[in-house]
Amino acid sequence: MVLMRQSEVNIGLVGHVDHGKTTLTKALTGKWTDTHSEEIRRGISIRLGYADIDVYKCGKCPEPDGYTNAPKCAKCGGEAVFQRRISFVDAPGHETLMATMLSGAAIMDGALLVIAANEKCPQAQTAEHLTALDSLGIKNIVIAQNKVDIVSKERAKESFKEIKAFIKGTSLENAPIIPIAAHYGSNVDVLLAGMEEFMPTPKRDKTLPPRMYVARSFDINKPGIGVDEIVGGVVGGSLMQGEIRVGDEVELKPGIKKKNVYKPITTRVVSITTGEKQVDTVGPGGLIALRTELDPGLTKSDNLSGNMVGKPGTLPPVRDSLFLDVTLLPKLIGSDEVIKPILKGEPLMISAGSAVTVGVVQNQGKGEVVLKLPICADKGSKVALSRRVGARWHLIGYGIIRD
Repeated sequence: MVLMRQSEVNIGLVGHVDHGKTTLTKALTGKWTDTHSEEIRRGISIRLGYADIDVYKCGKCPEPDGYTNAPKCAKCGGEAVFQRRISFVDAPGHETLMATMLSGAAIMDGALLVIAANEKCPQAQTAEHLTALDSLGIKNIVIAQNKVDIVSKERAKESFKEIKAFIKGTSLENAPIIPIAAHYGSNVDVLLAGMEEFMPTPKRDKTLPPRMYVARSFDINKPGIGVDEIVGGVVGGSLMQGEIRVGDEVELKPGIKKKNVYKPITTRVVSITTGEKQVDTVGPGGLIALRTELDPGLTKSDNLSGNMVGKPGTLPPVRDSLFLDVTLLPKLIGSDEVIKPILKGEPLMISAGSAVTVGVVQNQGKGEVVLKLPICADKGSKVALSRRVGARWHLIGYGIIRD
């Protein structure tokens, strides 16, 4: 096995479609995260994308010039000192993919909110993503004002004022706004400096029982291989607490559906990959992939996304219904429409951890919601609530699991 650094923090890239999140990921990490054929054809992110980066700092160059993503300083050519490893989560910005963005938010410790200078701020998903991050408790945010290379100086200044007006009165009011040109990698050093200052590595407890949110699942076997070459399915996501080792027995909840009932499944960890290299043990932070002994047919096409992984008998209960203390937003994001109270019989999209399901309200007075697909969640967990308005789901608030 290879000994290597593990990512310490997960940072999401969020914002309106076509504002350059994936291009910024490429500028920061050298990796293009849109790899699915439909993403390439349409030119937008559809699934969550992942990439890692090592952050270095040159001791000779003044801040922020000394920050770099390479062990040699690009400014003076001197040796740079390693600071930490970061995992990026590139979330879709298209309005129809809000559920995917919300599931990705479950594994984010902070976020880069990408806002393009060539469009008026706020655009619809810019506002919705900001509200989603705020509702889910993600406070460490840096704003990247992208595409300043394709606008005039006057427009760049106007865009900056629009962003300041947009965040006034929110939890982001004092967030740094860093102008960049992601296409050319311009000001990436300043952006890295901003992340180091405003996105501290969260404290995590390795002594607690491991809990991992599954954001993706895969069958990595190539068509046509021999039976003796088939390997088990892979689940990917982030470990929020504890440690997982190669050889550990783990449980996935809520598991898989059998005869209309979801049952947890247990398996063994065959290998652990982080940063495209294999390790023996992995702790909290960063994005990981666990190859298991599961039938790859169970893990293909993200079939196990939304599950939670941990040691058998230690995970939260599987819930077919929720009792929520609900907080609604005052208005529908991007409009003056007042959000009406939730009604009995109304369907809601519920995002809990990396799981996304639909629930039907049974008793709005008690906040009771019966779920179409069960979730694994603790009492006190926060869930995002979305209502179908027109052709898509709109975020309307959040709920705290009461029982």
